[in-house]
Amino acid sequence: AMALCLKQVFNKDKTFRPRKKFEPGTQRFELYKKAQASLKSGLDLKAVVQLPPGESINDWIAVHVVDFFNRINLIYGTMSEYCTERSCPIMSGGLKYEYRWQDDSKYKKPTKLSAPQYMCMLMDWIEMLINNEDIFPTRIGVPFPKQFQQVCTKILTRLFRVFVHVYIHHFDSIINMGAEAHVNTCYKHFYYFIREFSLIDHRELEPLVRMAAGWGD
Repeated sequence: AMALCLKQVFNKDKTFRPRKKFEPGTQRFELYKKAQASLKSGLDLKAVVQLPPGESINDWIAVHVVDFFNRINLIYGTMSEYCTERSCPIMSGGLKYEYRWQDDSKYKKPTKLSAPQYMCMLMDWIEMLINNEDIFPTRIGVPFPKQFQQVCTKILTRLFRVFVHVYIHHFDSIINMGAEAHVNTCYKHFYYFIREFSLIDHRELEPLVRMAAGWGD
């Protein structure tokens, strides 16, 4: 069912295509293949996220940020018809959590947006960052900027909010589409990755804390 859903999304809405590819022949592409292979091998996800010996941590983080962006973008794409201005006038995670949008251009102050508006701003903002050579350099030997991990923390913190919204407000749709196992695996992988490298403030994880408690770690 999931493959069918994703196929419909690809055909239905260009917005939710994977937006960034790794160039074959680059070190990142090799790392990406390595990460995907260990993911598919059925290894424990906690082991999968660990930095392979001899690899650079920033390269490893860059590969995962881009991959999680593509995957979460697709997950939200499959949900997007259920997440409307009417169903979700506020970008939230239940009654307790509300997320406002802020950026350096249009929204200088934290601003209330509907969930679909927030998602649209978020995906465009991340796409702009990961395609910026000064932040995510793709050429061999070009160093990462000093603030690289801070930027990644911001990206991952905001991507985490997509999971919060989807799990709390659209879980019935996930189940109806038969996508539950797929979404859970992606979330678990994401969660272990950010925990391994302490990339998100633990207070941000609060809305889904009960889920992780169920995994016995």
